[in-house]
Amino acid sequence: MKRVQATARIPAPPDELFAFLADPANLPEWQSGIVSAERTSPDPVGVGSTARVVRDVLGRHVAADLTITDYQPGRLLGLRTSVSGVGATASLELDPAGGTATDLRFVMEIRAENIFMAPVEGMVADGARQDIRASLERLTERFRPGPMSR
Repeated sequence: MKRVQATARIPAPPDELFAFLADPANLPEWQSGIVSAERTSPDPVGVGSTARVVRDVLGRHVAADLTITDYQPGRLLGLRTSVSGVGATASLELDPAGGTATDLRFVMEIRAENIFMAPVEGMVADGARQDIRASLERLTERFRPGPMSR
């Protein structure tokens, strides 16, 4: 198993940021490499909710099912997915950082689901590390006050 993480201060209150992060329709707007995402389970969103996500991987579109594993509004969002023998779990931990900002910690664990995929863990983790950083930059820009935000 490989673990990657990054943090950023996002200029939005925790409840507003959580609502945005928890809506799968918003994934392409902030998460690097996501081409499309749609929820595949009924309302309300919570633990067990699912979505179908399409990601661009080296110019190819790869679809994956995503499941919410932890849902604590304003505090924690947990996600799980698996593609081609590699599983990933992610947690987005939100901490208030003053009235209008949130410290967001994005942690991802990559695990080969069989011995044949074990050599790929490191490459996937390296890609995830870059994607997480880019995603946090996009989130910061999305919520930054000014004419280009929202």
